Formats: sequence, structure tokens, C-alpha cells
Amino acid sequence: MLNDVAGKVAVVTGGSSGIGRGIALAFARAGMTVVATGRTGSHLDETASIFAERGLAVETMQVDVTDLPAMKAAADEVERRFGRIDVLVNNAGIGLTGPVMNATPSDWDWVIDVNIKGVGNGIQAFVPKIRAHGEGGAVVNTSSMAGLMPIVAGLYSMTKAAVIGLSEALHIELLPEGISVSAYCPGPTHSNIAAAVANRPEQYGQSGYTPPPQEFTEAARHQPYMSAEEAGERVLAGIRRGDMFILTHPEFREGVVDRHATIEAAFPDEPIDEPRRAAIPFLLSSPVYSDENRLPAPTAPAPVV
Repeated sequence: MLNDVAGKVAVVTGGSSGIGRGIALAFARAGMTVVATGRTGSHLDETASIFAERGLAVETMQVDVTDLPAMKAAADEVERRFGRIDVLVNNAGIGLTGPVMNATPSDWDWVIDVNIKGVGNGIQAFVPKIRAHGEGGAVVNTSSMAGLMPIVAGLYSMTKAAVIGLSEALHIELLPEGISVSAYCPGPTHSNIAAAVANRPEQYGQSGYTPPPQEFTEAARHQPYMSAEEAGERVLAGIRRGDMFILTHPEFREGVVDRHATIEAAFPDEPIDEPRRAAIPFLLSSPVYSDENRLPAPTAPAPVV
């Protein structure tokens, strides 16, 4: 965990709008050196202006998370300019949602390339820089409540569930080095994730999904969702605690409990095969899940002023 984040160097992919920008703002307010990356130049310019208006510093970089060489070049540049990297937030993602059977092959390619391989590219490019200085750090991979409750989001839920599994495995792997890895699972938050689907790269061809109409996007702005800045503050709090899961919306608790109960009830009602269990103890659990290592529930952060 990073109790004292002041002066730490953080990179936030997809930090040029929405939740990513909210995370970047929370980091900057806490005294961190923040690099926000994004694919769209106008969003990066807007982010730089917002930070300047608030008297906060941010460095912006235009980079596509699906381009591993570009991500590695960005990591080298951040390290060259600031001497180190302490925190990585793999936040860039696309909200391609709808029935699974409506998806085209290009839909599968795009959502996997951004939401799964984009996270993998961030890990490959930036995490070696965090490990190199040997002073610990933090990695946050933005998943979604749709990764825990795959009800209506199809391929999106698939990718976000993959991010959760990856984050847990990496948390266990890097914890001995003092690097916490968090699966960040926000619920409905005011962001650009739905509108971003319209900014589809040409190489991904035609979609099986109809982009949301303008009136839907506009109506969403007036829903009682969480603000991106509050969502960002919750990420900052999770990093300070060293949380393996950063959850934001208590409204989902009951549904997640029901889902996990359904999973538990699916185990065969039969005696344990003791020789088999003895042969696979490394597969059955990890100390990170034990009662003594389970943190108490977080409290809501102070309102952003």
C-alpha cells in the first residue's frame, strides 16, 4: 500500500476524460505527479485546461493502449522525465454493450484488444518500471460491476471479468515486492464510456450494435450516477489501503451476494476427495483471501470541493 502518495509518479491510461480524468484529478490533489494518457487529442487538451483552471499540474500524452511499442515508448519517456514510476492505472476501455449474439467478429476483436490486451500492454510497459526501483507501488486495473454482475453487458462483462481475474493473480504475484494490485469495479458513473464507442477505429470494421442515440447519452448526464471525481477519490483511498478490490456502489452488494451464493450452491454435495485435495493445495486458496488479511469495508471519501 502507499499511505504517503505525495510526490509519487502516477500514469493513468484513458486519463483524458471520464473516470480516468477523475482519478487523475484525485491524484493531483493529493500531491502526486500525474501523467494522463489518451487516444483523442481534443480530450487531452480539455484535460490540460481543466487542470490549469484548478491550479493543478498534469502531463498529457497521446498514446493508444492497443499499441504495445507505443506504450513501452511512453513508459520510457515518463521514466526519463520524472526518474521513476510508482503507480499505474490501466483505465482506458470501451463500453461496447448489448446481446452477445449481435456482435460481429470485429466487435469481439475491438473489445478484447482495448479492454483486455490494453490492460496487458499497460502491465508489460509500465510495471517493470515500478519493480525496478524496489520501493513498491500500486497498480489499478479498471474493471466494472459488470465484471461481477454479467447481466446485460455481454462482451463487455467478459472483458471486465477477465480484468478481475488478472488483477487478483497479479496482486498475489507482486505483493511480496510491496506492489498492490487492485481490481477497480465502479458502478454507474458519469463518464464518456458510452459515447466513446462512436469513435471506432477504421480497422475494426462494422459493429453489430447500434450506437446509443444522442438523446440517450444526454439523458444519462442527468441520472443520479456517481461523479467521476468521487469515483477517482475512491481509487485514491483504495491505493492507500492496498485494496485488492475497489468497489464504489453499495447498491450492488445484495446482487453480488446472491450471485456468489448461486456459485457456492453449484458445488457437488459429496464428500471431499482427500488425496485429490492434498495434491492441489496451491489451487484451492491463497492467504490474501483469509479473514486475517481481509480489510474492513471502506468509508465514503470526503466530498470534493
